[in-house]
Amino acid sequence: MNKLFFYDKRILITGGTGTVGRQIIQRLLPFKPHCIIVFSRNENEQAAMENEYKESRKIKFFLGDIRDRSRIIKAARKVDYIFHTAALKHVNACEINPIEAVNTNILGTQNVIEAALLNKVRKVILTSSDKAVNPANTMGATKLMAEKLMTAANFTRGAGSTVFASVRFGNVMGSRGSVIPIFKEQIQRGGPVTVTDPEMTRFIMDNEEAVKLLFKALEMARGGEVFVAKMPVIRLGDLVEVMIEEFAPQVGLSPDGIKVNVTGVKPGEKVYEELVSENEIDRLEKKEDLLIIKPSFEAKTARLRVNTATVNSYKATPLTKEELVNYFRENNLLGG
Repeated sequence: MNKLFFYDKRILITGGTGTVGRQIIQRLLPFKPHCIIVFSRNENEQAAMENEYKESRKIKFFLGDIRDRSRIIKAARKVDYIFHTAALKHVNACEINPIEAVNTNILGTQNVIEAALLNKVRKVILTSSDKAVNPANTMGATKLMAEKLMTAANFTRGAGSTVFASVRFGNVMGSRGSVIPIFKEQIQRGGPVTVTDPEMTRFIMDNEEAVKLLFKALEMARGGEVFVAKMPVIRLGDLVEVMIEEFAPQVGLSPDGIKVNVTGVKPGEKVYEELVSENEIDRLEKKEDLLIIKPSFEAKTARLRVNTATVNSYKATPLTKEELVNYFRENNLLGG
């Protein structure tokens, strides 16, 4: 990325106290932005971050909720770029409380769009999920709708010049709410480790890869695209075995003493995930490390030949246990 891209710019991060938000801040500071505005409803996390960055004058904190249209409009004043990471992300919670998912993931996203247009923000990038592809749960359905709102905003903005685009994440390993900290806690207690289905497969990425995708999308976006990184796949059963074998000794326990309980697939969960749907392949542009889904409003391009193993976790070859251990060690995910 051009080092001057963020220089002296004002950047707003919704959900800025979350795992991805924190990673964005760490990566942004060396680029010397004018300021980074952390927008979040989590008062305790904001207070902790304010203390953590008390030596920096670059970071500003704005307490608020994206459901509050007037509040996000105020937060977006004089902003150049917005990373929209605020969302309800837990499949089970969204399944039980669907209206809350709608209010945050759909209506909240529309509030961010309107705030960006009113304040003439240059670009807005939404963080979405592979669960938005052929969604089987409320969280995925609301994320798909959020993507569609972002894409449509480029073609209904009138005289506005704001560029809107999205990125699709896989499972961000080590983020709050991901299985890594949950498995660690269960292992530390001596087990059992609960797994829904050992044969379940998932696309994975680490925090650094997630932020790289966001930055690439921000720089490359022309309006309405969905950016998808090419990601490795893991089998959940292998993940559990690796976690037990590697982490149990760190907390003074024998891996042989940690039991695994299979609980069955939860409502709304899929056994495999997809990065691109069948009807998006006609609009797909392939880069070396990226897939870019062009807006449906644009003319279709020639249908690409896509290796389905790169976009469907069921058809992909998962990382071996040895590769998984190396991946986790390289990204410091196995530390105590």
